[in-house]
Amino acid sequence: MLRDIRHGFRVLMEAKGWTAVVVLSLAVGIGANAAIFTAVNGLLLRTLPVRDPDSLVRLRWAGKNEMSNNSSDYGMASPLPTGEPVRTTFSYPMIELLRSANQTLSDIAATVPRASLTVTIDGRAETVSGLMTTGNYYEMLGVAARVGRTLTPADDQTSAPAVAMLSHGYWQSRFGGDTGVIGRSLRINGVLVTIVGVADPEFTGTQRLTGQLQNVLLPLRLETQIGSDGPRLSDATNWWVQAIGRLKPGIQLDQVRGNLEGVFQSQARAGLDAHLASLPPEERAMTRNQNRTAVPRLLVEPGNRGVYDLNPNQARSLDILATIVGLVLLLVCANVANLMLSRVSSRQKELSIRLSIGATRARLIRQLLTESVLLSTMGGAAGFFIARWGQELLPAPVGTSAPPDWRVVAFTVGVTVIAGVVFGIVPALRGTKMEVGTALKESSRSVAGSNAALSRGLLVMQVSISLVLLVGAGLFLKTLDNLRSVDIGWDPRNLVFVRVDAEGSQLDDQRKFRYFQEGIDRLKAIPGVRSVTVSRPTLMSGGVNGTAMYVAGRVYPKGRDSYVEGRDSINRVVVGLDYFDTMGIPLVAGRVFTERDGQKAPGVAIINEAAARKFFPNENPLGRRFGTSLDDDPDIEIVGVLRDVRYNDLRQAPPATMYMPHLQDNPEDLAFTIRTAGDPADLMSAFRTAASNADPSVPVITVQTQLSTLEQRYAQEKVLAQAYALFGSIALFVAAIGLFGLMSYNVSRRTREIGIRVAMGAQSKEVLGMVLRESMLLVAVGMTIGLAAALAAGRLVASQLFGLEPTDPATVGLAVTVMLVVSAAAGYLPARRAARVDPMIALRYE
Repeated sequence: MLRDIRHGFRVLMEAKGWTAVVVLSLAVGIGANAAIFTAVNGLLLRTLPVRDPDSLVRLRWAGKNEMSNNSSDYGMASPLPTGEPVRTTFSYPMIELLRSANQTLSDIAATVPRASLTVTIDGRAETVSGLMTTGNYYEMLGVAARVGRTLTPADDQTSAPAVAMLSHGYWQSRFGGDTGVIGRSLRINGVLVTIVGVADPEFTGTQRLTGQLQNVLLPLRLETQIGSDGPRLSDATNWWVQAIGRLKPGIQLDQVRGNLEGVFQSQARAGLDAHLASLPPEERAMTRNQNRTAVPRLLVEPGNRGVYDLNPNQARSLDILATIVGLVLLLVCANVANLMLSRVSSRQKELSIRLSIGATRARLIRQLLTESVLLSTMGGAAGFFIARWGQELLPAPVGTSAPPDWRVVAFTVGVTVIAGVVFGIVPALRGTKMEVGTALKESSRSVAGSNAALSRGLLVMQVSISLVLLVGAGLFLKTLDNLRSVDIGWDPRNLVFVRVDAEGSQLDDQRKFRYFQEGIDRLKAIPGVRSVTVSRPTLMSGGVNGTAMYVAGRVYPKGRDSYVEGRDSINRVVVGLDYFDTMGIPLVAGRVFTERDGQKAPGVAIINEAAARKFFPNENPLGRRFGTSLDDDPDIEIVGVLRDVRYNDLRQAPPATMYMPHLQDNPEDLAFTIRTAGDPADLMSAFRTAASNADPSVPVITVQTQLSTLEQRYAQEKVLAQAYALFGSIALFVAAIGLFGLMSYNVSRRTREIGIRVAMGAQSKEVLGMVLRESMLLVAVGMTIGLAAALAAGRLVASQLFGLEPTDPATVGLAVTVMLVVSAAAGYLPARRAARVDPMIALRYE
C-alpha cells in the first residue's frame, strides 16, 4: 500500500496543473458539505456538554392554561403534532412542590434567562445577559468551575450573601482573564454581589446547544432584589421558571410523568384557587376571573439537547443548504471522473505494458483507486479549512454551532474516501478493461473511444445539476430583491435607533421619564440631527407588542371567553412626540399626539388604516372609544388615523396597529429614534455618548441604523440567495470546463477524421457547426433533465420565496439563457480549433 501511495504521488506530481484543478474542485465540494454537517452536528446531533446528558429530562407543558395570570417564555418550543402549543415555564411554587413530590428524578433544577442586567463597574453602567438558577443546578449537571467555585444549594438560603459567577467568555473579554476577580464585588441591578467563580469554557447552559453561556450567573433567590416584575418567587399564578431534571437509574420518561403530572395539575388549580380567594369580592367577580377551569398537561421529554427546539425555518434553510452542497459535490465528482477518464486514456500504453509483464487487473485497479483517494484526501484536507471559513458565513444559529468534534472529522473523512472511490472506480474499471496485445498495437485514441459515451453521460449530469442551481439562484436573488423593494411605509435612510436599558437602572418611573426627555434634548443638540423621539418597539426590528381592542357600545356576550385572535387582536406601539414626523408616516385623518396628552390626561390612541378597516368597517373611527379588557372602562379615545406601515414582517400586509403616547404608558424598553439630515455613520459615537451622559446609570445597549435592522429581517433569504448564487456559479464554471475539456479531447481524438473532411471539401463553417452541434446536443439533453428537476424541486422551496412562483418564467428563462451562452462559449473554442485544422498535418497525424 505504501508503494502504491508513493507511486501515486509521483504520478500526480508529474501533472501539477491537472492535480491542482482536481484538488481545488474537491476542496470546494467536500468543504461545503463539511461546513453544513458541522452545523447539523451542532444543532441536531450533539448533546449538552455536561455529565451523562442522555439522562437529562426537560419539563414542559401543552394545552390550554387558565391557571396562570402571567406567563413568560424565552425560546423556541415547537408545537405538538396535533398543533397544540408547547410552553416551557412554571411558577416557582410549582417547582418547589414538584421537587418535594419527586420520586423518579435524582433532582430538579430551575433556571431563568435574563436578556439584560445592568452591571455597574467603576461607576459606569453596562448591559450584560444573565442566567438565574437554583443552587443545585451545577451539581446536578456535573459542571465544575474554571476558577473558584460554582453556585451551590447553600446560596439559595435567604441569609446567604449575594454571590455571582461569570461566564468564561465574559471573564476573558471584560476582566482579561484575571484570577484576582474572585472575591471582587459588582453591583448588578443595584444589588451588591461577590464573584465566587468562573464557569468552564465548554459549558453553554441548558437552553440550547448553539447558545453561549450568559455573562453573569446568579442564584434564583436574588430575583426578589434584582427583578422588576414584583414578587414572582411566591406567586403561584406567575409562570416564568424553566425546569430540567435527571432520571434515576432504570427510570423511564412515562414513569416520571406518572409521578409528577397529578401533582402538577393539582398545584396549578390550588395556586389559582388561593389567588382568587385572596381577591376582594368585586375583583373576584370580574369577567377575567370567571370560569377558569382549563389545566394543561405535563410533558416529560429528553433534555440532552436543551430546553429549546430548533426553529422550523432554520431547519428548512439547513435542508436547502445541505441539498445545494450535496449537488455541488455530486457535480464535482462527475467532473473529476471525466478528468480521470481522460487521464486514464492517456495512460493506456503504460497500463497495457504493466499488464503484459504480469500485473493483474485487480492490482492496477487498486493503484488507480489509490491515486483517486490520494487526490480526494488532499482535497478533503483543504476542504476542512474551507469548511471552517464557510461556516462563519452562515446565519445564526447555523453559523454559530459548536466547533468540530469527532463526528465532523469522521464525516469529512468518510465523504473524502467515498468521493475518491465514486469518481475513481469507473475510470479504474474502464481503463483496465483491455486486451493486452490489442492495446499495445492500437493507438491511445482508439482505446479511449470506448470511454466517450460515459464521458458524455457525466457531462449531461453536470449540465443538469448546474441548471438546477442556476434556477434556484435566480429565484432567491429575485426573492431578495422583492423583499428589498417592499414599501415599508417610511424612508429607512438616515434613521438611527439607540436602545437603552432603563429597566435595569433601578430608577423610578418619574426619573426614567426625565431621563428620556434629557436624552432627547441632548440628541437634538448634536449637529446634523433633524428630529428625535422615542418608541417601543421599533418597527421592523423583531419586537412585537400586542393587545386586544374592545369597542365601546358593542356586545361581547361570552365574557372572558369572547376574545378571538383574529377578531379582537391588535398590535401596539408606544411613541413619543414628533414620532410620526421623525419616521415620515403621514396622518390620514384626525390629529397627532401633543404635549396635552400627558400622564394625567384622558387616554388617547391613533390607529392605522388596517385597524380602521378591521374594527370600524364603513364607520368613522374618530372619537370612538375602546378598552383593552372587558373589565376596564372603554375610556381610550381614537384621535387619529395613520397610513398603514409594515410592523415586523415584510412578507405580510400591515397588521391592525394602535399607537399610544409614551407619557400614558410605562417608560420601560423605550428606544431613542433619530432622523439625521445626512448619512449618520459619523454620528453613531456621538449618539451613544449623548444617551449615556443623560444618566450614566442607564446603559446603552446598541446604536443601530434602520437599514441594518431591515437587513436582519431578510438575513435568511440573503444567505440562501448567496449560497445558490455562489454554488450555482461554481457549478456553471465546472460544467463549462467539463464541456470544454470533453470537446477538446474529442477534437484531438478526431483530428485525422476532421482533416479528411476538410481535404474532401468541407468548409470551415461546416466543421465548426458539426462540432458545435455535438456539444450543444449534450447541453440540450442536460438542460432538459435539469429543467424538469428544477421545476419539480421548486415546490420544496416555494415557502421561502416572495413575490414569485417557483416556475417564474423570467427566472427560468434567464437561467436557461445563461446556461446556453456559457455552454456555447465553452463549446465554441474547441469547435474553432477543429475548423482551423490543416488537412496535410491532420493526414500525417499519428
